[in-house]
Amino acid sequence: MKIAVAKEIEVGERRVALVPDVVARLVKQGVEVWVEAGAGDRAFFSDAAYEAAGAKIVSDPGYLWWEADVLLKVGVPQEREDGRSEVEMLREGAVLISFLNPLGEPAIAKRLAERRISAFSMEMIPRTTRAQSMDALSSQASIAGYKAVLIGAAALPKYFPMLTTAAGTIAPAKVFIIGAGVAGLQAIATARRLGAVVEAFDIRPAVKEEVQSLGAKFVEVQLEEETVAAGGYAKEVSEIAKQRTQQAIAEHVKLSDVVITTAQVPGRKAPILVTEEMVAQMKPGSVVVDLAAEQGGNCACTEPGKDVQRNGVTIIGTIDLPSSVPIHASQLYAKNLLSLVQLMINKEDKSLQLNFEDDIIEAACITHAGEIRNSRVKEALATLVGIGNG
Repeated sequence: MKIAVAKEIEVGERRVALVPDVVARLVKQGVEVWVEAGAGDRAFFSDAAYEAAGAKIVSDPGYLWWEADVLLKVGVPQEREDGRSEVEMLREGAVLISFLNPLGEPAIAKRLAERRISAFSMEMIPRTTRAQSMDALSSQASIAGYKAVLIGAAALPKYFPMLTTAAGTIAPAKVFIIGAGVAGLQAIATARRLGAVVEAFDIRPAVKEEVQSLGAKFVEVQLEEETVAAGGYAKEVSEIAKQRTQQAIAEHVKLSDVVITTAQVPGRKAPILVTEEMVAQMKPGSVVVDLAAEQGGNCACTEPGKDVQRNGVTIIGTIDLPSSVPIHASQLYAKNLLSLVQLMINKEDKSLQLNFEDDIIEAACITHAGEIRNSRVKEALATLVGIGNG
């Protein structure tokens, strides 16, 4: 069985799907690993390091993609500069494992099904104890939460910690984290380590203890509806609940030096939680770091990929933060992939074996044998087709 690692072509993407240490583990298990030349360069993993780990370096991407039994990558397949589609570069029956954003871009699932590709989306790994080692959303979100605080601290024209000096005492910065998922919890921990006073809000009351255990104050709001979706993710709530949420957090946003927003709903536009009116009431010099920028943003003033100024407040629309920490992001992602791939390898002859009775394999697979298998992706595609025909 050949496992191939593609070089990412998306602008700004610096991660790589496998790192040399993980390649060495697969090779030791009897798996043949091919790596596209230069695949790890932007993450500081050289072709020589992959060769030393036992991989074969392949300079022709077309050959690598077509010959792969299992193709591993980070981002959604792209259209290349030479006009070729990466989906079309895979041979029928091959396996693709990657972040695929199937709920946000369901058309990709249709194309993969038409090519009879067995596609596994890292976004669809179930949030179960058994699947924790494969949970790439969490491993990458943790990095995003950490980096968001550093970005906020760098943009803030104040110290984060309280300082007592001969010239007087400097009060600590006030940081407000909206959303206490993996990214939010890491942001809380990082902001606390830097010495800030931290508050956090989440529509899921169950996360209160986690927030408090990290030394932050939990901001509560009573919503008279279910707020938790399958797998423990935040659920999209009604407009009334969104308005009540905005009212509850408005005063906390106003008094904060840094606001970090992390609220996202898979496959949906991010909810607006920080309105233009809230931004207008913030102190000049304050900062908003919006981790939901790629889904439209939690702040009404956010522009994805840009830093904008409103009334002296800086709103930072972050994109692909894990890629800005490519060494550790790649190491974590590679271990996530390794755990998933090992479920697919026959222990006896090292051949590919897809067992759809396994709950992880079943949940992560979006296309197989010419069909879209995931019901949520089918619904998203039906909605997209309906919009296109409307």
